[in-house]
Amino acid sequence: MKSTKAPLIAISRHRLAIDGKGITTLVGFHGCPLNCEFCINKRSLAMSPICKISVSELLERLMADNIYYLATGGGVTFGGGEPLLFYEFIYDLVAIMPKEWNITMETSLNVPLDNLKKVAPYIHEFIIDIKDMDYTIYKKYTGKNNNNVLSNLKWLKDNGYSDKVIIRIPLIPNYNTKDNQIQSMAKLEEMGFNRFDKFHYIIR
Repeated sequence: MKSTKAPLIAISRHRLAIDGKGITTLVGFHGCPLNCEFCINKRSLAMSPICKISVSELLERLMADNIYYLATGGGVTFGGGEPLLFYEFIYDLVAIMPKEWNITMETSLNVPLDNLKKVAPYIHEFIIDIKDMDYTIYKKYTGKNNNNVLSNLKWLKDNGYSDKVIIRIPLIPNYNTKDNQIQSMAKLEEMGFNRFDKFHYIIR
């Protein structure tokens, strides 16, 4: 076991039909490589996390809802922030958790490929927020380029994970248009993906 304690912003229990099958617990990690203007989890970018927790401590908390996971086909959703920044921690956790749990990964996919390769075999579903496939729009909105995103998507397709992937394609006020959404979806379909979640950011 290589990981130590991971920084979290939340452990949200008893979630139903929100981010994964059945009843799930969302484990939200602190830290993200992006700096999106309309980030829905600003706490992940704060100076310090809400708590730090070890693999064994987190498993103990998750086991409290084991009966719900088993009865509904649910399990654990890793989110954040960017959970794949803590791939070693996640790898160590899934190695000792019950194999019946459904594991969902909510990610921007803007991480080194080795992070993804380490945990991909244990993930039942990926929910990937690609923002926009256009390089200029992506960089303007996130502050980063999308090179990692594109190479990681290609790796997922080439290694048989495309059916496990849902790709979120948001309409972002002041950044992209409905035409950009359509173009992003067309590019992703060319890559071999066909499960999409198109939606509109509502800015308050």
